[in-house]
Amino acid sequence: MHSTVRLTLITLALGLSACTVREPYEQPSPPVETAPPHPGPVVKPLPGGQPSTQPSKPAAIPKPMPRTSASFAPPPGGASHWDPKLGVYVLEKQPNTFYRQRTYYRYDNGWSWSLNPDGPWQETDSSGVPGGLGRAFAQ
Repeated sequence: MHSTVRLTLITLALGLSACTVREPYEQPSPPVETAPPHPGPVVKPLPGGQPSTQPSKPAAIPKPMPRTSASFAPPPGGASHWDPKLGVYVLEKQPNTFYRQRTYYRYDNGWSWSLNPDGPWQETDSSGVPGGLGRAFAQ
């Protein structure tokens, strides 16, 4: 038994020592090419000490709208996108139909709600819909 343990320790020591005998090879990095300075137009300052043009700010890139909410699950089986201003999912193929927390909301000259996107629909007023919807469709 002792010879098996001894043989295992010797094999382990030799195997690990092979990793430390050689120094890691560093590939020389390619030389960095530097471009000569671009001779641009010379801008002379105005007598008041201010340059004639101010540098322009880069155009702001609009953020894409998130497809889902971090707080609410999307509707089952329907194409939709999350609208953070309204606070609901907007169903893609049904106009003025929205979803949040297992309830569908529809605006058709007044509010109604349903547990199914195809109805049956129950009439309600703006107090029965999420706040963002009530404000967006306020009359």
